[in-house]
Amino acid sequence: MRSPLTRRIDAIEPSIFATMSALAAKHRAVNLGQGFPDFDGPPWIMEAFTAALRAGKNQYAPMPGTRVLREAVARYQQRSYDLRWDADAEITVTAGATEALFSTMLALLEEGDEVILFEPWYDSYYANSLLAGATPVCVTLRKPDFRISADALAAAVTDRTRMIVVNNPHNPTGRMFTRDELDAVAAVARDRDLIVLSDEVYEFLTFDDRRHIPFASLPGMRDRTVTISSTGKTFGVTGWKIGYAMASAQLTEAVRTVHQFATFAVNTPGQHAMAHALDQLESYLPEFRALYENKRNMLRDGLQESTLRAHVPEGTYFMMVSLPDDSVMGDVDCARRLVTERQVAVIPPSVFYRNSEEGTTMLRLCFAKAEQTLREGISRLQRC
Repeated sequence: MRSPLTRRIDAIEPSIFATMSALAAKHRAVNLGQGFPDFDGPPWIMEAFTAALRAGKNQYAPMPGTRVLREAVARYQQRSYDLRWDADAEITVTAGATEALFSTMLALLEEGDEVILFEPWYDSYYANSLLAGATPVCVTLRKPDFRISADALAAAVTDRTRMIVVNNPHNPTGRMFTRDELDAVAAVARDRDLIVLSDEVYEFLTFDDRRHIPFASLPGMRDRTVTISSTGKTFGVTGWKIGYAMASAQLTEAVRTVHQFATFAVNTPGQHAMAHALDQLESYLPEFRALYENKRNMLRDGLQESTLRAHVPEGTYFMMVSLPDDSVMGDVDCARRLVTERQVAVIPPSVFYRNSEEGTTMLRLCFAKAEQTLREGISRLQRC
């Protein structure tokens, strides 16, 4: 029998998150690897979900998403960034940001296209590029500052380039790219007539009073950008899988063509709860940011007593740490040793690179954990 795997599928490696989570469960490890909170979001969101259930919001939602959620997204985008999106024609609710990424790349990339990814990247960018039949072209964000190099980006663009993927705030490095860096990307996109897929799921998880810059707000970029975000990241309910994509009507029509056959509709009561939640951002966000900034600081301070050197994040709930310069182990071996011998799970980031070996010199930690979990994880890392 012929192999059932197509070349596209055969080129995609198993997810490192599944691998490390399985090892964490096997060794009963403290899991500072996979990126989700080990505690619930605010109780009032659960109450809104329950109210929607009891009000009979339990059947298929409209394909683009419930109108109340699309309108809530449009309101906060205008309120927060002065960006105006048509709730009917330019906003689509998806099964998490993951589906929004998949639907966008499948809709807008063709066989033979190239897509620029900044490495280290979130793993689905690379996989989705391959599934769409496109070729990923990687531009490295080099430590310790992980800045976008305008020269490296320009050198990576060819006549086959169709899309640039930007993730800001950036997973896994925690960088928030400056206006100059984003303007450099926008200039390339305008000059070479490219689409930008802007993953902004951590738009509200920012530290030290930094303010997020939406890519679509840059000059000339609104109509050539697909912006993706996630209520799961903002409100700590990743299991609800409610994300959304915002784009011009022309780009939205293409994304919806894939979305309608990938998932069609998304969690109806959850959409109603999230419409309510987005209208509470002004009162919710100060406590949300303070909670995670305290967790970031706890991890940063705790690692000062370890052999790991923290690259302090400006946003997200991830922290990259460098291994000692004299380490004889790379990131994969070190991560396996930590989970089997120290019972603490982390992510080896070399799987998020193709061009550079820098990933082998670091680990990625997630601090979206309860205080007890985080303290125990820090204690085990301090014994390394």
